[in-house]
Amino acid sequence: MAAKATNQEFSEPATPSIPVTEPHQFGRIVIMSITPGGERGIFPARVELGEMFTVTAQIFIEGRSRTGATAVLRDPHDEVKQRVSMTCINPGLDLWKAELMAGLPSNLKPWDKDFDEVQRQLGEWTVVLEGWEDVYASWLADARIKVDVNDDAENALISGSQLLERWAGNKDAELDGSQQNILRKAAQQLADDTLDIKQRLAAADNPAIAALHRSNPLRDGLTASAPQRFKVERPESSFTAWYQFFPRSEGATRDPKTGEITQGTLKTALSGLDRAKAEGFDVVYLPPIFPIGVTNRKGRNNALVAGPNDPGSPFGIGSSLGGHDTVDPLLGTMDDFKAFCAYAHKLGLEIALDFALQCSPDHPWVREHPNWFRHKPDGTIAFAENPPKKYQDIYPIDFNIDMPGIERETERIMDLWIAAGVTIFRIDNPHTKPVRFWQDVIEAVQRRHPEILFLAEAFTRPAIMRALSLAGFTQSHSYFPWRNTKDEVAEYLQTTNSDEAYYQRNTFWPTTPDILTDYLRDNGPVGHKVRAVLAAMGSPSWGIYNGYELVENRQQEGREEQADNEKYEIKVRDWNEAEEYDIAELLTDLNRIRRAHSACRSYHDLTMLWTSDPNIVAFARYVPPMPADVAGKQDNDDATNNPEDPTLGDTLIVVVNLDCKATHTSEVNFDPALFGLPRDHTFDVHDELGSGASTWSSNNKVTLNPAERPAYIFSIAETESE
Repeated sequence: MAAKATNQEFSEPATPSIPVTEPHQFGRIVIMSITPGGERGIFPARVELGEMFTVTAQIFIEGRSRTGATAVLRDPHDEVKQRVSMTCINPGLDLWKAELMAGLPSNLKPWDKDFDEVQRQLGEWTVVLEGWEDVYASWLADARIKVDVNDDAENALISGSQLLERWAGNKDAELDGSQQNILRKAAQQLADDTLDIKQRLAAADNPAIAALHRSNPLRDGLTASAPQRFKVERPESSFTAWYQFFPRSEGATRDPKTGEITQGTLKTALSGLDRAKAEGFDVVYLPPIFPIGVTNRKGRNNALVAGPNDPGSPFGIGSSLGGHDTVDPLLGTMDDFKAFCAYAHKLGLEIALDFALQCSPDHPWVREHPNWFRHKPDGTIAFAENPPKKYQDIYPIDFNIDMPGIERETERIMDLWIAAGVTIFRIDNPHTKPVRFWQDVIEAVQRRHPEILFLAEAFTRPAIMRALSLAGFTQSHSYFPWRNTKDEVAEYLQTTNSDEAYYQRNTFWPTTPDILTDYLRDNGPVGHKVRAVLAAMGSPSWGIYNGYELVENRQQEGREEQADNEKYEIKVRDWNEAEEYDIAELLTDLNRIRRAHSACRSYHDLTMLWTSDPNIVAFARYVPPMPADVAGKQDNDDATNNPEDPTLGDTLIVVVNLDCKATHTSEVNFDPALFGLPRDHTFDVHDELGSGASTWSSNNKVTLNPAERPAYIFSIAETESE
């Protein structure tokens, strides 16, 4: 007997899509709780070009029907760059996940001739999540049961035949002729009642149909989420190793007879660039290099009266020689600064310039724009203060009179330094200025120069730090220097490396010219090594203030700040002494490890590991291999100088002894299954700091003698069977 034609009169109707015209409305498929999604989606999540990122959502339809989902990634030009099938990672919670990557990694720098290929990819990308009723999966699950027990099997098979016929003609499925034929032949066999019911079912339950279900599914009730916005920023926007020095101290000399110091210049400061490069850093950060005021100039250690040879604080900006748009003549000329930047770029280093929006009483703005400053009732200008602290050498700016004018001047000055070679601005105390001011300035600067980055030096309340990040600051200083116990370190590592980092990227600095903690004061070279490992491995972005290699850890009495602070004097250093401490060697190793391991590049891949000893902290960083459908659907035209193969996974295990004076042995629990490894197997690990290979499993014992080494950094070499 010939196969029966399906009875279209009783065909099951396709689940229709329902238009969504208001933000609060659900579609036919429910899509909610999308992450990342901070501040109701008003502010875009931030990712680096070529960074793999995760999107999750709850996606479901009512009843027992199965659901499918797809994530669609579009670039700033609205071109579809990826269309990735989502995976249900928790059926009980209807939780779905997709791994996406906006473009491919690149190691091109802003000054490289092909950087425009990178720049055209920067800006706002969107992700739309599409949910649908997976009618094939729902039908197949029921049909298998009914055929197995021969309960109403005929209706199930005829229903499947109708479904496959409809699938073959569905435009959304985008099937070619051969694929349509596969489905139609299967539909005919399903309807052929001369065959055994199991034979009929097998026509629609086989690898060929399963492959079409994965690649070209029938999507009933198709529902799209609102576009989720992602700001894609240039390479090295979140993965950065900073090195700070004062140019006036680089190459400075002291007359052995008179003790008189001759300060360094931008020309002698090239040695600082060489040192930063040798230690593996990629950004050199300079404090303000502008003329320093004379009125109320501060002396050594913030003394109110300066001596005749005191150079003053570079944060007391402005004199008769110029303001924020002028190079201090004691350092050199604008041409010298351009040559300094050019040499840095030749070494592959970026230059970050401090932008402190404040003025000495001698700044040209005081005369040209007196309304930009806060006045006391008696008409005099108020000095900056943070009671009980007072800054007699600084006038604070008042943003309540002419904020648009101050914004325009700030943008003009930044454009000038960008033209000279600056690619990053480190903003001093941005939390003391209106958040809207920075939002306007950053948006205006990045509209013209999307490659420019901004670091917020805002050691302040969490809400303000987050608001500044939302306003556009690429990175933020953080509370890391004051997180020193095991619980404090663990909590802060998890806070920094979380979905919050889609909005606020914390940069870890063990010290700054303003910060020298008791931990570093009391623990000498070992303490410096501990904090360097935690900083470099605990955040994709970290920084070192020079002198760290020399263990400069003498505090001012009663303050967590260095004695003989370099902000108020010129340092003459003997860099040969660095060999005594091996800190420079460790910094170099840490930067080498960071560059070699993609697991160090992400703010979203850290897992704390349980340890038995209260002085041992351990964590793992893990980047899984890129899913094939992500790797295979990249636009190859975007692959500009890829620094690594993004399809490979990577795992690092970091174990640190926080007690700098005693040896500790601890159990460390490591669940291999969380890191793509077989559970209950052993695997080889390689110590990236030089002690060779060893074997690990789920439970391990580690001993750290701080006199010999305070930390291990293990990479996983290979897995092996029991």
